Amino acid sequence: MPQIGSFLLLLALALSGYSFLFGVVALFRRDTAFVLIGETARRAGIACFVAVLLAAGILVHAAFTNDFSVAYIFQHSNRDLPAAYKFATLWSGQEGSLLFWALLLSGYGFVLRLQHRTDERLFAHASVIMAGVQVFFLLLLNFAARPFSMTQGQVPLDGAGLNPLLQYPEMVIHPPMLYLGYVGFTVPFAFALGALIMKYPGDKWIHITRHWTMITWGFLSCGIALGAHWAYYVLGWGGYWGWDPVEIASLLPWLTGTAFLHSVMMQEKRGMLKTWNMWLIFTTFGLCIFGTFLTRSGVVSSVHAFAQSSIGGWFIAFLSIIAATCVFFYVSNRSYLRSEHRLESLVSRESSFLFNNVLFLAICLVALSGTLFPIFSEWVQGHKVTVGPPYFNTVTVPFALLLLLLTAVGPLLAWRKTSLESLKRNFLWSTIGSLLVGIILVVTPASWGAPFGLRPWDDLGYFYSLLAAILAALVILTVFAEFLRGGRVISRHTGNNLLTSILQLGHRNTRRYGGYVVHIGMALIFIGVLGTSMNRSAEKEMGYGDTIRIGPYTLTSRSYTQEETPNYTGDKAIIEVTKDGEHVTTLYPESRMFTATQQPQHVPSVHSLLRGDLYVVFEGKNPDTGRPIIKAHLNPLVPWLWLGVLVMLVGIVLALVPNAQPVRAVAPSAVRVPIHAPAGAGD
Repeated sequence: MPQIGSFLLLLALALSGYSFLFGVVALFRRDTAFVLIGETARRAGIACFVAVLLAAGILVHAAFTNDFSVAYIFQHSNRDLPAAYKFATLWSGQEGSLLFWALLLSGYGFVLRLQHRTDERLFAHASVIMAGVQVFFLLLLNFAARPFSMTQGQVPLDGAGLNPLLQYPEMVIHPPMLYLGYVGFTVPFAFALGALIMKYPGDKWIHITRHWTMITWGFLSCGIALGAHWAYYVLGWGGYWGWDPVEIASLLPWLTGTAFLHSVMMQEKRGMLKTWNMWLIFTTFGLCIFGTFLTRSGVVSSVHAFAQSSIGGWFIAFLSIIAATCVFFYVSNRSYLRSEHRLESLVSRESSFLFNNVLFLAICLVALSGTLFPIFSEWVQGHKVTVGPPYFNTVTVPFALLLLLLTAVGPLLAWRKTSLESLKRNFLWSTIGSLLVGIILVVTPASWGAPFGLRPWDDLGYFYSLLAAILAALVILTVFAEFLRGGRVISRHTGNNLLTSILQLGHRNTRRYGGYVVHIGMALIFIGVLGTSMNRSAEKEMGYGDTIRIGPYTLTSRSYTQEETPNYTGDKAIIEVTKDGEHVTTLYPESRMFTATQQPQHVPSVHSLLRGDLYVVFEGKNPDTGRPIIKAHLNPLVPWLWLGVLVMLVGIVLALVPNAQPVRAVAPSAVRVPIHAPAGAGD
């Protein structure tokens, strides 16, 4: 079977190479013979998907049948590994994850090529570009990172096992979501480059790729959120985002992709920012490839990264080819991207989109420079100098707060120019409401479970938290006011109740109002994040009956138990939580040691309420005293972050729903016309 898998990958490379080379030839020749060649190139791309799918199926089959003659299966699986994680073996290592990338890319190409009659010429260009990207990944799989390489010597009886950090239910869905986002941006990139090459008239390529881009961006957003949730519940450090290089690698294309989703509206409505949009999608795709390079080259150290390998040079060469191709066709055809209108006012929706893009790119540059700083410092000084979360937080937080302000203000500004009366009508009451929220947060006595008692003059972090709370309230209030305003108008005309009218309003323009729901989700995420400045923790060696206090809670050690499974052995603490002498809950933090890898894992236990989390970790035993070490965290408002992600995903789904058909007035079948019509009545 492994030999068949290797053959299928070689066949897929030949098919994608044929699709690319003969597709290019067919694009530049218009006679009938070359049209037929172009059709065979399209079908070769479809067949490539089948070959890669079968190869991936063979690798998964090898994991389930414990075929340790395949080196990749030996390195990332073992006999006692649960079935779900055997399936996840496909993307848990270097070679398998590249095969998974190639599978998703060929799958996207498969769907694209089936829709080729939408616009055959443009789809042909996009198909060829995607085939070129596919060639690169299949070259890697056939010559640099071979998933079907055989184990040297005698076949082992058991495998080395899957990394314990990956043995968590979310890791079965987090990487696929992230990869669907990474790989999916190849589609709008291919259409954008294809449109530039052929000087495609109008903005049809944007309309064609709108849903592709929204779905891809949604997958990437979901993947990042699942990664944060995994870090929170698996790594046991009490947080969900640590500005890890691989975390940043996923954030970078999300930032530029979000900027692209906003600025294409200016191109559609006003014919502006054509060059900007073209380079935004080029940059987003390039950052997807760059992020893949970061996780595989070994240039950065991360708990998320794959082992160091020699394939970094392949990615650098590919990124160079992408950059050179984009620059060449932009320089050759830049006249095609001339803007149709100019910015007329700083107080307009156009300017808000422009400032929005500048802020997204500023955060992207800050995050990128901080990630690459160790590399640059090693080149200059001979040793690596790293920058940590304080740098990223200090520089990015002001930009993020400005983005939150634009999230509230931008969508309600008028195109071209916004009048003072319009600003007053749209923002007066929501501004007053958000300022009242800020006053309440300052004057209300402090509580661990809410951001009350904020004193912005005491601490810069508190100042940022207070500002974030005010701006998040402004976003939510302005969006609710917009829904209410539109709902009342529909209610007056139809006689329906307000709730029904609001639902009708959202269905009439799903893209706009789905975007508003996404903005509410982002505001809730900011509310979840603003509790970070109020986190607190306590740590203690706890024998039977020992207690530790944190906030309003008292944690008492009641017992310790041991658990043994074929996959791991574990020590579990039984911690009773009381508040004012009343029982609240019992938590069961655990420390595991995995049999195959001999690696430890700390599994935290979390008591979660809407106001915040009580997060308890069993950190192991003191080697000197043998006493268990328990660490507790109070993390205010964290559940609001996960709630915000869910609301944001609902908004994305709503934005993808087709608009309701407008109700048209039906003319009566017969109309009486007076015999002596007044003059001019028929004009």
